[in-house]
Amino acid sequence: MKRGISFEIPNKYGSFLGEVLQPLEITEFIWLSGGEESYLVEDDELRKPLFTDEINWMDGLLLKELLEDNKYYLIFVDLKAYSKGKNPAYIETYKDFLNSDCELILLVVDSVYVTIYCKDSEKLEAFYDNVKKKGFDNLQYITDKNDTRIKFSV
Repeated sequence: MKRGISFEIPNKYGSFLGEVLQPLEITEFIWLSGGEESYLVEDDELRKPLFTDEINWMDGLLLKELLEDNKYYLIFVDLKAYSKGKNPAYIETYKDFLNSDCELILLVVDSVYVTIYCKDSEKLEAFYDNVKKKGFDNLQYITDKNDTRIKFSV
């Protein structure tokens, strides 16, 4: 069974999360960000953090504007999407994810390594096709057989 996808984005400034999340209507969700390290870019320099340093809930409209209307540099990212009105839960493992109301998990590690877990198989296919079309490197499905992730954290 397909759990998600993994791929690599360029190690440079850009709007890569906005590009990656294009197949999803970001505004339909509330998002949990987990105190990652990523920065907004202004005048070709790193400025204030893209996300707050704390665990934070963010409305989808705000996240969409942040990701699509800015240039940023990603180092670590941990985003979890919940349908509005659903119950958030602490997610540490894939089993936790399956048993939660969380619909999607997006992780970025070391600026380039991206992992997306998605419960909806049609959306997962749309993510795969989008990433392939964008030409990001080392795209592959994460399956029950090849998933080596123990914990959902960065």
